[in-house]
Amino acid sequence: MFSVLIFILILSVMILVHEFGHFMQARALGIRVEKFSLGFGPKLFSFKRGFTEWSICLFAFGGYVKLSGDNREEYKGKDYEFLTHSPFERARVIFAGPFLNYALAFLCFWLVNIVGYPNLTTRVGEVMAGYPAEKSGILKGDLIINVDGKEIKYWQELQEIVYKKNTPKIDLTILRGKEKISLSVGLRQEVVTNILGAKQRVSRMGIRALGETVLVKHNIYEALWFAGKRIWDLTAITYMAIGRMLTGGLSVRESVTGPLGMFYVTSSAVSLGVSAVLHFMAILSASLAIFNLLPFPVLDGGHIFFLFLEKLRGRHLTQRVEEMINQTAVTVLIGLAILVFLNDLSRFGIWDKIFEAVSKIKW
Repeated sequence: MFSVLIFILILSVMILVHEFGHFMQARALGIRVEKFSLGFGPKLFSFKRGFTEWSICLFAFGGYVKLSGDNREEYKGKDYEFLTHSPFERARVIFAGPFLNYALAFLCFWLVNIVGYPNLTTRVGEVMAGYPAEKSGILKGDLIINVDGKEIKYWQELQEIVYKKNTPKIDLTILRGKEKISLSVGLRQEVVTNILGAKQRVSRMGIRALGETVLVKHNIYEALWFAGKRIWDLTAITYMAIGRMLTGGLSVRESVTGPLGMFYVTSSAVSLGVSAVLHFMAILSASLAIFNLLPFPVLDGGHIFFLFLEKLRGRHLTQRVEEMINQTAVTVLIGLAILVFLNDLSRFGIWDKIFEAVSKIKW
């Protein structure tokens, strides 16, 4: 039950931040906001202040702001209406939502780096049979502290250096007990599948991590750099993954998850502590920004794209064309949401549990 509450809280904060971005930018431009809703469906609570009705609805998976004069049917040409403003100003209102999601993700990553996060050490957990590491004399429990003259502390550093090596050997300094030992270890070239589903040739020496971790912390200034780098890397790899999925190079079924998958990850994060929850929230918030900025109709990125076309053409699309595009986009998104939901039921074994429960019912 606690995990459910944390999941709803994380989702609500992300949506609230997103919609608040639209709200604040609209108000800064003098555009009236008629409704600000957290969630969809039946209203649980609402009140009106000024021109804005604030409400919380039953279903937490979403939210919206209703701007005055944001559709042509009710547009009257008033200064405070959305459509009165230039395409650039309207784009600013739309972009403000994803921007604040990015800001929230940055804040969470920054806090994670200050609070501390677990990182694998370079202690060897397994020496793989037949690989160069076994022949070189590396043993389980050895701690690798130096690679080719460069001091290292974490497994990820070691992995990145070894993977990129194109030489036949690599020089290591290991700590075995209190004794420092220098070894020259051969490398074997192998083809592996990376996280984007692409084949990649890498070097390996044949060891696996023990699983020993240390808590890594940074000061507030270093944390700013690492948070920014994490946001950049996450954005780049997400868009590359989307591109691979669109071209068939990456399995959509294995790469995309929905609310059920998010809940399962939330449950795991809660058990690991505050740092893991903050990290998960940062990834979700950044992902929401990335997804919303895709140039697909109905999404924020789609709206910005059509505003760009309006600026180039000097006029907007006809209402009939806009409606056809939006209806098609909504149908596609609903279909995708259903497929992702059904996929989550399969991936997380929920179908099996349902069938098992039904089979036990006495008819």
